[in-house]
Amino acid sequence: MPICPECDTDLDLDEEELDEGEIVSCPECGSDFEVITKHPLELNPVDDLDEDEDDDEDDEDDEDGDY
Repeated sequence: MPICPECDTDLDLDEEELDEGEIVSCPECGSDFEVITKHPLELNPVDDLDEDEDDDEDDEDDEDGDY
């Protein structure tokens, strides 16, 4: 059974039903992870900051007045 890399909680995941690129969440700490490989199972933390930075850049473009 996979273990959460953040809090070491057992993740109740069926490894056979996971797809690469799928996002899974830890029910204990709420961290999100992307499935990188299935065999062996490798999880990478999802970095929410990258998405927020992209949104901020889009907002800055709108402030230029170019519509």
